[in-house]
Parts: sequence; C-alpha cells; structure tokens
Amino acid sequence: MSRETWTVILVLGGIVAVATLAGAVVLAVKVLRTRKLLGDLGAGGKVAFYGALIYAVLPVDLLPDPIYLDDMGVLAGALLYLTRLVHQRRTARAGSVSRPSGADAPPLPLDRPDRAGTRR
Repeated sequence: MSRETWTVILVLGGIVAVATLAGAVVLAVKVLRTRKLLGDLGAGGKVAFYGALIYAVLPVDLLPDPIYLDDMGVLAGALLYLTRLVHQRRTARAGSVSRPSGADAPPLPLDRPDRAGTRR
C-alpha cells in the first residue's frame, strides 16, 4: 500500500478512537449522575454502578484500550439496568401509596417537583 493510504487509515482510525472515547466519557458521566439514587436501588444497583465504573477505568479489557466499544457496552448496560431499577422503584412506591376516597380528593403529587418548582 502507498504511504497516502496508510495515512488515511491512521487518520480514520484516530477519528474512530476519539469518537468512541467521547462516547465512553458521555456514558460514564450519565452513570455517575445516577450515584445520588444508589441508596434506593439496593445492592444490585450498587454492584452495577461500581462494577461498570471499575471496568471502564481498569486497563484490563476485552478489547485493547484504543477501542472503547467494550467499555461503552458495559457502561450502557449498567445505565439501562439502573434506569430500569429506578422506574421499578418509582412505580412500586406510587402503587404502594393509597389514594384517598372521595370524588373531590386532589391527585397525589409525585415525589419530585418539575422545573417550575411545583409538584407534578
């Protein structure tokens, strides 16, 4: 192959490596934002959270480090699992609260306010 071909291959490889690194960083930040919910998610949530972060940081990987696809897969899987746990806990909490009887009873507020500061 010519020198120009190798240059193009190296540049494209570098672009792919930077893009996957950026994707892994974005996923890691999203996983880190779920840290405030760990108290409610139980042991499974904590294992998924810390396991994904440790796997992403440690140099031992399924694929070599310039290719961050395995790190992204682990972080995305942990994020999906943690999101599912949060939704399960919220529906369980909403289902356990009983509604007051009566036609003119106000709806129960959910556990978090919306952006305007009022409860939804």
